[in-house]
Amino acid sequence: MSDRYYSSQPITGERVTLVGPEAHHLLHVMRANAGERVTLFDGSAVEFDAQIVRCGRSEVETRIIARREVDRELPFELVVGVSLPKGDRQKWLVEKLTELGVTELVPLETQCGVAQPTDAVLKRLERGVIEAAKQCGRNRLMRIAKPQAWEVWITVELESSDARRLVAHPTGDPLTRVDFFAPRPTRLAIGPEGGLTDSEVAAARPAGWHVVCLGSRTLRVETAAVALAASVSLR
Repeated sequence: MSDRYYSSQPITGERVTLVGPEAHHLLHVMRANAGERVTLFDGSAVEFDAQIVRCGRSEVETRIIARREVDRELPFELVVGVSLPKGDRQKWLVEKLTELGVTELVPLETQCGVAQPTDAVLKRLERGVIEAAKQCGRNRLMRIAKPQAWEVWITVELESSDARRLVAHPTGDPLTRVDFFAPRPTRLAIGPEGGLTDSEVAAARPAGWHVVCLGSRTLRVETAAVALAASVSLR
């Protein structure tokens, strides 16, 4: 059994008990039995080989066999601010950004935003991050930040003086004019389905944001976010 499972508690000892969705998946989907092996991670950039020692009604007890530090993260911080799309498209967005190595997703509150980043939505996004990390092999979880208003997001002070800030908009420069080759901290901004307003774009420029165009076709929010993140992370 080669599936990866997430422990919501830090793994510090020899025994780890999985509960909740992870235990349910092992017990009722994988039909796990004592003696089988799994890979565990707890979000600390470490993964663990473990053996199942007991299967209960709603929990699975495992024993740690080996510990490995495996870093599959980008060599720089990549934070994506996005005005969330509606419905299941949020799940797709989180899945792909996790696969691309994005460090943090910040839901943005914009003038034309259509999906409200409620507490329930944020919890679903966090669960989506775990599922995506299990699949793609990341041992650190992409963070889901608290929602930020557009005017706050664009004026946040950055720790690094060489940080790059890009906002997607049809009036921007072609991506070919952006220096992608230097691995430096990067922040991206993607507007809502109705687009960013002229005033929102105008406020971003003097705050240090480089406005970039993703082509002549109209992209959905999640497509634009993934396309821009991929342009940065896959160089």
